[in-house]
Amino acid sequence: METEKLYYEDPYLQEFTARVLSCEPVKAGYAVTLDRTAFYPEGGGQPADHGTLGGAAVLDVHEKDGVVFHICENSVEIGEVSGAIDWARRFDHMQQHSGEHILSGILCRDHHCDNVGFHLGADTVTIDYNTDISWEQALAAEQKANAVIWTDAPVEITYPSREELAALAYRSKKELTGQVRIVTFPEADCCACCGTHIRRAGQVGLIKVLSVQKFREGVRMEILCGGRALRYLGQTYDQARAIGRQLSVKPQDTLFAVERMAAELAAVKQREAQLEEQVFFHIAEESAEKGDVLLFQSPMRPDGVRKLADTVARRCGGLAAVFAGEEPAYAYALVQSGGADISPLVKSLNAALHGRGGGRNGFAQGSVQARREEIASFFRTRQSK
Repeated sequence: METEKLYYEDPYLQEFTARVLSCEPVKAGYAVTLDRTAFYPEGGGQPADHGTLGGAAVLDVHEKDGVVFHICENSVEIGEVSGAIDWARRFDHMQQHSGEHILSGILCRDHHCDNVGFHLGADTVTIDYNTDISWEQALAAEQKANAVIWTDAPVEITYPSREELAALAYRSKKELTGQVRIVTFPEADCCACCGTHIRRAGQVGLIKVLSVQKFREGVRMEILCGGRALRYLGQTYDQARAIGRQLSVKPQDTLFAVERMAAELAAVKQREAQLEEQVFFHIAEESAEKGDVLLFQSPMRPDGVRKLADTVARRCGGLAAVFAGEEPAYAYALVQSGGADISPLVKSLNAALHGRGGGRNGFAQGSVQARREEIASFFRTRQSK
């Protein structure tokens, strides 16, 4: 016996009564069948409804051969039962699904493509199209889609006869048999669909395209609709406003301020590099012709440690060992003038000073966990051998 599907008769029905026909234990809980239900089962990219049946939480819903199975956390007694769907979840799904219809209808019409994939996720909606769509084209479609929403036209759901269907231009991802359910959003889309939808276009509220990325032979688009889009844009504005306060500009001017700051930072880094080179040059001059040199420096970036060791090695005529940091953590760089093999030295250093790192051709870089005196003692012992 097929389940009577109340969600098609009235997608806004939030509470209902039904008769429990069966309740069988399954891996995820209990599979409950009813004579009728308002719970929408997962299908067509739209997730299943959640809610309660009696005192049992409905965790999932799926359909097989016309029968709807409700996966409940606890068992449900055979007989009359009251059901209540999670309306916030359902309405969110209806907004996302309906918004996808409007946007896909416009894109497929304007770019002669097909929607070949749709996933209504917990955070965003993704749609796959089998043609290349640019960011600018996506934004143009977004503007048209929102204009359709503002008309607030009623959504039309029909079950055309075979003859009527043959004469109808509609979208479908696959060949259809049996009774076909057609969902039409005036001025936007006509599509075969088994999902739940809002009654009027205006209830979608808003459509926002987040990204367009190359995917297979076409693109994958990420969108938000309705309440999700409003929350996202609100969070984005709050963040822009906070950044604007930090930069003493209006929220809409943060990009210019960040670009200006980035240019200033790049100039500072360039000047820092020039000053660093001068300091390294003077340190190297002080180590000229001294042979092996051990230097301790305040914390530096790894590339700075390497540059200093390289600069000193060119002047000292021996091994330049630079340790930068604060006890007990130091980053090190070892450079042997002439490029002689120092792998045995690095191995013994790491073993003695709890270090890690390596290199080749007279260069090694890494870190140690040791006190300054322990490091100095290691190199004194090496020199005395």
